[in-house]
Amino acid sequence: MWIVAINGSYRKGRTIDTLVDRAIEGVRSVDPEAKVEKITLIDRKIEYCRNCMVCRNDDPAKPIADCVIDDDMKEIYPLLERADGYIVATPVNMGHVTALLKTFLERVCWVLARPGRRPLPGCPVSRSARKKRMIVIVSSGLIPPLLRRFCDNATALIKDVGRCSLGARTVGSLYAGGVEKRGVEYYSGRAFRLGRRLTEK
Repeated sequence: MWIVAINGSYRKGRTIDTLVDRAIEGVRSVDPEAKVEKITLIDRKIEYCRNCMVCRNDDPAKPIADCVIDDDMKEIYPLLERADGYIVATPVNMGHVTALLKTFLERVCWVLARPGRRPLPGCPVSRSARKKRMIVIVSSGLIPPLLRRFCDNATALIKDVGRCSLGARTVGSLYAGGVEKRGVEYYSGRAFRLGRRLTEK
């Protein structure tokens, strides 16, 4: 099994990094031979989408559409296309994904999707016919899980892009809330179990 883990945090070695690593441990506890590619977005050169629509208008039969921007996404697209599953993780900033992850998701959209027919003509649908899976991990330093619905718009966006562009069904999500008081270890076991769920048949 091939898993791509996307870390959208600005900081290394903190909550999101730790929970992604625990999810990866969960993956490997089920499939020790799983290949896992962890991509830390802060280490990559990823430019903003230019809305030029070259990717959207490219041949819909191609597995990966052309993008005019020459940056690290050129290397990342084939990894995403080849993957069987995804771990996508971000802190919740101002109720949403980080700017890092938002930039990444915008760049993914039409390169790995083509215009479809539902829910409206022209909406993105994955170029891949393979069934894939995804888990989502988000964290908040202050807001506890009880109040998640008031501040977590990140999970819904990630799920939508996963479904429309990557062709991935979300099999679970973790909201690690109130981490400043609870600590990251409080959520460690849940992240591990999510990794197992991603990998189990």
